[in-house]
Amino acid sequence: MNRLTSGANSDKWKRLLAFAIIYFVWGSTFLAIRIGVHEVPPLLLAAMRFFIAGLALFLWVTARGERLPTARQWAAATLLGFFIFVCDYGLLFWAEKRVPSGIAAVMLALIPAFMAISEILFLGTQKLTLRLAAALIVGLGGVGVLMSRSLSVGGAPIDRAGAVALIVAALSWSVSSVLTRKVPLPDSKVMSSGAQMLAGGLLLALAAAGFGEFRDFHFSSVSREAWLALAYLIVAGSIVGYTAYLWLLHRESPTKVATYAYVNPIVAVIMGYFFGGEPLDLRTILGTALVLVSVIVITTTDSKAPAPARLAIEEAD
Repeated sequence: MNRLTSGANSDKWKRLLAFAIIYFVWGSTFLAIRIGVHEVPPLLLAAMRFFIAGLALFLWVTARGERLPTARQWAAATLLGFFIFVCDYGLLFWAEKRVPSGIAAVMLALIPAFMAISEILFLGTQKLTLRLAAALIVGLGGVGVLMSRSLSVGGAPIDRAGAVALIVAALSWSVSSVLTRKVPLPDSKVMSSGAQMLAGGLLLALAAAGFGEFRDFHFSSVSREAWLALAYLIVAGSIVGYTAYLWLLHRESPTKVATYAYVNPIVAVIMGYFFGGEPLDLRTILGTALVLVSVIVITTTDSKAPAPARLAIEEAD
């Protein structure tokens, strides 16, 4: 009996630890990105993060005897890598040179809203109900509060170019969520994500070269703080966070695991305020609250058919 009790307690603590990781580690990655892009060009920083993390995951599952992706699966992983890593994360890293990390997290919290729109328009797994329409309007209203230059609620509006980049990033994730259900991918989710990260990292490196980010950049000039931020993104954000996420998906309901979508922005805003010197004014609070209400309603709205869990890259962050 004592062994059963001990095993139950151990499993409970593991679940709590896994939730803490996807809540707080993923929420903190936005500040780590902002620290990194102060010294390293954004696309290059993203390329290093995902190529190294993807290589680590790929080698790990290969060593465990997982089947290597086929040519068609590599092509699918590369396509998804473009939308997820170049269009989503590449734009996120670029935007964080212009937008506070907490606000970037809030803007990307709109991903469930765009995914709902994708399900309505392309997959037919969601109906546009009054509840869902109201949630979408509230979420867009939150973005309007953050961007508006005419609204007198205190605090400066966020940079428009950065905001547009984040909206496009959220849209690209919704596109990838549709594609991932239609393209051939490895059965192993770890192998699939490792392949996508590898392909995405290479594409980001090519994009960084194309935009001239290697020009006049010297690795020796990067501070220890920026390298630590990159290491944190690779190890804690991508490898540990992803592993905890996958582990939870096999032990908790997807709805419960999806609560990270509205905890991460709160964590990011608080960390940005206390550790990054970012503003926490009425505009930020009101815009964040509207977006989070929208996300909570959308993620708790039943769809017509069970949908697979959101792509498990984070956040990622």
